Amino acid sequence: MESLVIYDSTWGNTEKIAQAVGQAIGAKVRRVGQVSPSDLKGFDLVVVGSPTLGGRPSEAIQALLKAVGSALRGVNVAAFDTRLTSRWVRIFNYAAPRMAGSLKEMGATFLGSPEGFFVLGKEGPLKEGELERAALWAKEMVKSTR
Repeated sequence: MESLVIYDSTWGNTEKIAQAVGQAIGAKVRRVGQVSPSDLKGFDLVVVGSPTLGGRPSEAIQALLKAVGSALRGVNVAAFDTRLTSRWVRIFNYAAPRMAGSLKEMGATFLGSPEGFFVLGKEGPLKEGELERAALWAKEMVKSTR
């Protein structure tokens, strides 16, 4: 299965999760600035990850999702974010569900549920065990495609 993980990262925490996901499923891992919509052709699974910024994905991820159009129609996709556990963040929602909605609207086949991985502070670090949880999440996602 040809897989791609696309991510954006502000403090490096989302990048760590993206790398863990990519390693777990043997996927290529690319920062959002290294990917254009035409690069998405030929993948069986595309995973998109972003930090939660004001309840939304990063501007770079939002721009890519707007530009993708129908390039992901029928492609298996998944979304994750990194997030704080603060009650203020919960008021505004998280990035992963918003990315999932965008991906579904463009006709992609969404696998599982959008997933969030926790950071302990604005700049991190990741909560203990989150890299392992990300790897397990990715492996379960791939199992669901078989």
